[in-house]
Amino acid sequence: MLRKILAVDDSALIHQMYKLFLSRYKNCKLISAMNGLEALDKLGQEEGIDLILLDINMPVMNGLEFLQRVQKEPAYQAIPVIIISTEGKEEDTIRGLKMGAKGYVKKPFQASELHGLIEKITAGAAS
Repeated sequence: MLRKILAVDDSALIHQMYKLFLSRYKNCKLISAMNGLEALDKLGQEEGIDLILLDINMPVMNGLEFLQRVQKEPAYQAIPVIIISTEGKEEDTIRGLKMGAKGYVKKPFQASELHGLIEKITAGAAS
């Protein structure tokens, strides 16, 4: 079963890291968006996204605004969200978790940390 992961971050380097880290999943398709508005477009275009990796601080539409919009849309509410945040932004992370995010990882992160959280959150969904 194909696992589709939407990565939302304004850093091209972070997208390259996701691509590298997620390459260990054989049936994984990475979909990239540079901000929340672009991510909403991708959600509308791509069927069956299984997981969203979400940065908080981005231009155009930040991660918390995006998360708020996703939680209001019945078609997207069931998609688990992992917040990937920078040190010192604890209050944003806590707000995101209260808004429905399933977990968080601090930047810079280790591949094993991200893999572990993805496995925990998507356990039973796809392997």
